[in-house]
Amino acid sequence: MRVVLRTIGEVSVTLGAILLLFCVYLLWGTGSYTARQQQVLQRILSEEPPVEVAGKPRAGLGLGNALALLRIPRLGGDYRYALVEGVGFEELRRGPGHYPGTAMPGEIGNFVLSGHRTTYSAPFNRIDELVRGDEIIVETRRRTYTYEVDRVVVVDPADLGVVAPVPGLPGRDPSTAVITLITCHPEYSAAQRLIVFGRLVRGEERQA
Repeated sequence: MRVVLRTIGEVSVTLGAILLLFCVYLLWGTGSYTARQQQVLQRILSEEPPVEVAGKPRAGLGLGNALALLRIPRLGGDYRYALVEGVGFEELRRGPGHYPGTAMPGEIGNFVLSGHRTTYSAPFNRIDELVRGDEIIVETRRRTYTYEVDRVVVVDPADLGVVAPVPGLPGRDPSTAVITLITCHPEYSAAQRLIVFGRLVRGEERQA
């Protein structure tokens, strides 16, 4: 019996160590990958010729490519993430992603972004702290677009109306420029979606 109990104890310790290492990887290992990718993407945004037409990023940008820079002042002065085109697994490992087919920065319609909340640097971990009036700033190579938060809600994952051109009103033609941030809710779960809605309040030429 002692041998059996000792064996069970040793196996439990081993499994516990493996689980701990896996958690460390999820929280820090994936974050290191994203941090390296972000360095590359942000350098691309600052150095490459602008992929823009009339001051806006070109539609049809390839999946995984750098689109614009996201800043959210309430989340700190060092909060800066390069946005990538696409919301698949590979794209979201690199940073917050833009839903293909939704509006581009500053355009009339719904500019929809998705990001991880707990792994891969967790860029949207704290968006639940945003309140009405907070700024969400999107910088393309030539222009800066400032959105203001309208509301923060929690919805069912099946609620696809949040990505409609007019959020919550599928089929209606948009007349204003809005932004939608999407992440999982609660933390460490995909049971629901946390949604931040905002509206464009100004667009300005960036200073050279």
